[in-house]
Amino acid sequence: MGPLPDFMEVFRITLEKWSNNLVASGLPARWNSKGNVIYAASSRALACLENLVHRRGRGSEENFKTMVIHIPDDLVFEIVNLQDMEPGWNVFGEEGYTKCRLKGDEWLLRNASCVLSVPSAIIINERNYLINTSHPDFEKIEITAVESFFFDPRL
Repeated sequence: MGPLPDFMEVFRITLEKWSNNLVASGLPARWNSKGNVIYAASSRALACLENLVHRRGRGSEENFKTMVIHIPDDLVFEIVNLQDMEPGWNVFGEEGYTKCRLKGDEWLLRNASCVLSVPSAIIINERNYLINTSHPDFEKIEITAVESFFFDPRL
């Protein structure tokens, strides 16, 4: 077994037109009310599930790509653990989103780290990663590959 890599890879599945740049939409989501946040997943499979639940099958025939994102391991990142969350945090809709946004918005406001590791609301023992594009360390994060991605039509 070789040495551990000095970086972490995370994954984001997006439409091809957005796949060559690390750009945040600025739109509110589960963990942020607004702001420059890019969401990525710990695996390609989780990135696929995140897409499916948010798209609800719409647009899955379009041209998608998987962005492989390199995060150097010397970057400071923060972790939100399951035991830190209030019951119902993973419920779909405003009830769950409000509980998560309190933590995410506070993280963005402090601007103390570029990456926030959070539990996935879909599979709570899996991790998603929020990347703060306004943090000075953001320039150290890069796309290392853009791969073709096709949703299985059975999904």
